[in-house]
Amino acid sequence: MEYVTLNNGIKMPKLGYGVYQIDPTEAERCVLDAISVGYRSIDTAQAYGNEEGVGNAIVKCGIPRKELFITTKVWISSSGYEKAKASIEESLRKLQNDYIDLMLIHQPFGDYYGTYRAMEEAYKSGKIKAIGVSNFYPDRFIDIHHFAEIKPAVNQMETHVFQQQKTTKEYLKKYGAQIESWGPFAEGKNDYFNNPVLKEIGAKYGKSAAQVALRFLMQSDVIVIPKSTHKERMDENFSVFDFMLTSDEMNAIEALDGGESLFFSHYDPEITEWFMTMA
Repeated sequence: MEYVTLNNGIKMPKLGYGVYQIDPTEAERCVLDAISVGYRSIDTAQAYGNEEGVGNAIVKCGIPRKELFITTKVWISSSGYEKAKASIEESLRKLQNDYIDLMLIHQPFGDYYGTYRAMEEAYKSGKIKAIGVSNFYPDRFIDIHHFAEIKPAVNQMETHVFQQQKTTKEYLKKYGAQIESWGPFAEGKNDYFNNPVLKEIGAKYGKSAAQVALRFLMQSDVIVIPKSTHKERMDENFSVFDFMLTSDEMNAIEALDGGESLFFSHYDPEITEWFMTMA
């Protein structure tokens, strides 16, 4: 496994397993499969509705808790100091743990300043080992960084070969935070898995387009959390430590960057209105 060291000295695996859109009834089985493959970092969220399944898997997997790295996120409906404080306790209960390795603010909406204060308090008490944000564009990240007493360690963003977040990465590096990718495969958009550049490079190493994409992100100092409900695919996604891309190959993949989201923009008023229905 490859690791990154966060701004508070905590080590985080560069490759983890995400459970977004995994049915709560399937989460326990999927996480147990992922752990059996070798994953030690598991990413969930209050909004996913499957923290309990993740917690069951943590208890049953037989791996010492200290060897696991568990991430969850505070949802918009729990924003604000009091609600966020209660939601942190609820996440701990559902995960059946007395601490969470990384907790993020899921979206930059609602009273996320109050949410961050609740997370800082939990951090100081040892209930959270590292805190950060998710989906914070550079302008909002800079704002909360200057506001925060405990600086955000991670910003989880849509990051893949077609949206490489080059500007975001520049500012996160400046302010000492680590970028983490959600949607490293862009949910297959742009015919992702048949991209000729990724496939041609993969053929050289006997790897799939997906494996090349993960290797590219990891070599670009991006944490990745690919999701699959199939154990054989989990294994494929995990098999990315036995090859390295050359500088020419990295440059060829960098050229695929379109610099725009394939999902949504927080600068779109209609998207903001949609998020507000959940607040």
